[in-house]
Amino acid sequence: MRYGAVKVFLPVILALAAIGVSGFSSREDASELTQAPPMGWNSWDSWGLTIDEAQFRDSVTWLHNHLQRFGYQYVVVDEGWFAQHPEAPTGHQDYTISPDGLYLPALDRFPSAANGKGFAPLAAWVHSMGLKFGIHIVRGIPRSAVEQNLPIAHSHFHAAEAADTSDTCSWNQDNYGVRDNKAGQAWYDSVADLYAKWGVDFLKVDCISSPYHAAEIHAVRRALDQSGRAIVLSLSPGPTPLADGDDASASAQMWRISDDMWDVWSTPANAPQFPSSMTMHFPLMAKWETYAGAGHWPDADMLPIGYLGPHPGWGEPRATRLTHDEVRTMVTLWSIARSPLFLGTNLLKMDAFTESVITNPEILAVDQYSENNRPVIQQPDTVVWMAAAAEHHGDYIAIFNLADKPQTLTYTWQDLGITYGKCPVRDLWARQDLGISNQISVTLPPHGSGLYQAEHR
Repeated sequence: MRYGAVKVFLPVILALAAIGVSGFSSREDASELTQAPPMGWNSWDSWGLTIDEAQFRDSVTWLHNHLQRFGYQYVVVDEGWFAQHPEAPTGHQDYTISPDGLYLPALDRFPSAANGKGFAPLAAWVHSMGLKFGIHIVRGIPRSAVEQNLPIAHSHFHAAEAADTSDTCSWNQDNYGVRDNKAGQAWYDSVADLYAKWGVDFLKVDCISSPYHAAEIHAVRRALDQSGRAIVLSLSPGPTPLADGDDASASAQMWRISDDMWDVWSTPANAPQFPSSMTMHFPLMAKWETYAGAGHWPDADMLPIGYLGPHPGWGEPRATRLTHDEVRTMVTLWSIARSPLFLGTNLLKMDAFTESVITNPEILAVDQYSENNRPVIQQPDTVVWMAAAAEHHGDYIAIFNLADKPQTLTYTWQDLGITYGKCPVRDLWARQDLGISNQISVTLPPHGSGLYQAEHR
């Protein structure tokens, strides 16, 4: 059997192997669950603060029926799940908070949380389909818990002892920062204990990695380690400082390397980092490449593709602004650099093109199983990445045209450092064999890309 055909089944094997895995108790166990970059879907790009239980269940059901067999397994409720009126102005959203200061799902949006059940019923339903359940939080302790000096669960501390009232998130004023003391650790322990009880598998902690809040990250990490459940930790947003790469790698399974990625191809060199654009990611991913490995993955953010609505986290409801060529380029770059693959699209409005891109098994195999990933050519209008195919089956070659006009690009094996002679070449996007050659020559459209395999036999 040809190598490419074998690889088609590997994402399926990965997804099946993950079914039913729960009840672990340390970061090592969480890292075992992320030996390959995590794959899944997050509600933010399409639903913003507003998703409710019915919409989430419908989305998860669609993923289960259409994407799970390709390796997508995490489904994440992003920011604002505790707001009873998420579309109201700030200060009027009516947060649901427990007597010990913990955010709880808003019952008008998540009715299965009634009677103190929290997200446990929803998580159990997700698990029943062999998927993994995730939620988003902003670092810190709720202001209202501090103002009322509520007790911290399972401890003798109170909220005011844990809170750093001089520290708030620059874009979200709901919480105070948490002190690096025993009360602060007790706070995060209570958070992790609740989420473990609910059956959470994935925790995205926001406003924590840019700037890099090392003490709070370590407190969250310790809390998850003592919770008795393997919970993947994702740090957000970026850019995480490269100088903190070793700490991020040791503390989390994923950490963001950019600010929020949206459907923007390019921005001027001196433009603000929000929103992050496609062209900004090429140098970023090259810088972070050495940190990618089993259990710790630099995260280039969700894929803002397909339909973004009805309440996208940025901008008006819309079909992605990215062209089809730009969408393929994004997925090619994320895959050859082995970023986590989290979809931001509205799954309930999936179009045929987007579905074809995110379910190409030969592309997904590059993201999940390639090795020695690295940029080999970095020019203003042309970028080339390479990686080793698993099991010594040759090399992957990703070629990117960043120019605003078509380019014909030719690379011999010698140009790319490939030592063997003529060999079979396969176009992974087209899923076609191109014949036996000692080079690749391709004409790419503006902002287009190609991903190929030179198979060593």
